[in-house]
Amino acid sequence: MARRPGASLVKARLVIMEPPVRVGAKPGARLSTVAFQFNPGTLALEKSVEWRRQPARMAGQASMPEFVGSGPRTLSVDVFLDATATHDNSVETSVEKLMVACVPTRKSIGARKPASPWVRFEWGAAKSVSFDGVLSGLSVAYSLFDVDGKPLRATCSLSIEEAGVDTPGQNPTSGSREARRAHRVVAGDSLPQLAWREYGDPAAWRVIARANGIDDPLALVPGTELLLPGVDEVEPEEAR
Repeated sequence: MARRPGASLVKARLVIMEPPVRVGAKPGARLSTVAFQFNPGTLALEKSVEWRRQPARMAGQASMPEFVGSGPRTLSVDVFLDATATHDNSVETSVEKLMVACVPTRKSIGARKPASPWVRFEWGAAKSVSFDGVLSGLSVAYSLFDVDGKPLRATCSLSIEEAGVDTPGQNPTSGSREARRAHRVVAGDSLPQLAWREYGDPAAWRVIARANGIDDPLALVPGTELLLPGVDEVEPEEAR
């Protein structure tokens, strides 16, 4: 690992947070932080892009690909745990902290909206691999045991799927919740779904339909650009 002269070693960590209270909001309070004993040797970052092609009638020719949409970033990282020199002499405590990120939080259960915590991998100045997401996969392989069967070493493989979204109705250039913004339709989009994401109420889909002259709310063509009005343009009766 390359290291600048005089630079101190920065340890990677996983921050576990309360899930957002509503769609489009930021994650809540920090629940815990899992500090890595050893920095990972590799980080695998993946992002998918979906294209659509119409069959070409002429042999030897290919049709122009049409962009449909892009998927979230996914970060895969292996965490090595070693408890041979620790006080409790077991890696199970650290494993349990990671397992907590896979089940709904007590607060979300109490609000009758069960949701697992959001997580963020942090490692110094690294930006491309640090984003708000959810733990989409966790596997643990124990490799060393004490005489009483207590696990002493483990390798935990984590998959973090990006989950962060912009604040509802927010235009990144203006920072205003009331600003209009554009949205390019991707496969699976629906007006009620967009209304829920933008305004927190699927019943407000009519304001999007009216702004774009849509007669059939079910006929959304991937690749079409829609205008999403600001929250101040949603009438109370449209959100019922």
